[in-house]
Amino acid sequence: MTIADVITAVLILSGSGLALTAAIGVVRFPDTLTRMHAASKPQVLGLLLVLAGAAVQLRGHPDVGMIILAGLFTLFTAPVVANRVGQLAYREQNVQESLVADELKHNPLPDPE
Repeated sequence: MTIADVITAVLILSGSGLALTAAIGVVRFPDTLTRMHAASKPQVLGLLLVLAGAAVQLRGHPDVGMIILAGLFTLFTAPVVANRVGQLAYREQNVQESLVADELKHNPLPDPE
């Protein structure tokens, strides 16, 4: 067993653990905002760790470029999706009871066209 195998195992296992905690959070959390947080933050980091583990194992292989593209795509799209889900939940008034301060009350969201 080489050092690259150990690094790969640590990265993939820690990424899988984060993905598992994200899945448990999505199932267990009570409202949309907390579920959205669980679905975006640890899930993205878990996926990036798994991709990093795969890249370490495949070093020098042409597929590493595709792994990097998949990681970048995830980094660019996850915050946008989380923002849109939060705005939709606010518009549907599914989050007002869980908000400590409603910052959008005086600065409403524009209507979608």
